[in-house]
Amino acid sequence: MIDSNDDVSDLFSAASDVALLQLLLAELHDDLPGRLARYHYLIDHGRCLGSGGTLLFGGTVAHTALTEARSSFVYGNFAATILLCQSLAENNLAGLLHVAGEDLPAKVGFHETLRRCLAMGFLSSEEVADLKRLADLRNPLSHFRNVNDPNNLVRRSVGEGGFAEDVLARDAHFAIATASRLMSKAPFRVG
Repeated sequence: MIDSNDDVSDLFSAASDVALLQLLLAELHDDLPGRLARYHYLIDHGRCLGSGGTLLFGGTVAHTALTEARSSFVYGNFAATILLCQSLAENNLAGLLHVAGEDLPAKVGFHETLRRCLAMGFLSSEEVADLKRLADLRNPLSHFRNVNDPNNLVRRSVGEGGFAEDVLARDAHFAIATASRLMSKAPFRVG
């Protein structure tokens, strides 16, 4: 709890720990069935991973993206899930190319990474299409798109006759499934 005599206390709520705990418990209760369903979804998709776990070639960034994508998905942070899954794919695939001895530029682009993975036979054209779709879902979340852009989230939700949250949830399910399928491939799969 922030000391009320502290200069930064003006920036934060003066709510007590008990009041904050009540808010956290209410939030947990409100979406508990959804969180449980998403956790089961992760477990179901995790069955395709190796019995010994997963090998990450993308280093700390890939590891952080993987753990935070899973957590974000369960907690319903769908935009974060999409962003993190694309980061995981990009870093892990480029790391794999690097370990395989590919001479990569200092800032290799995702499409170039995908092209090289396809050329070396690591990814199929269908997998590349899914990973490009994942990048296409991430881009309008990372870069401004006005409402005239067909990839604008509000425009997509209106076009589908639904809510933006539902569009994001569907996109997050696709993102986590795509990342899981990628991580289930050799050499990422251990065991």
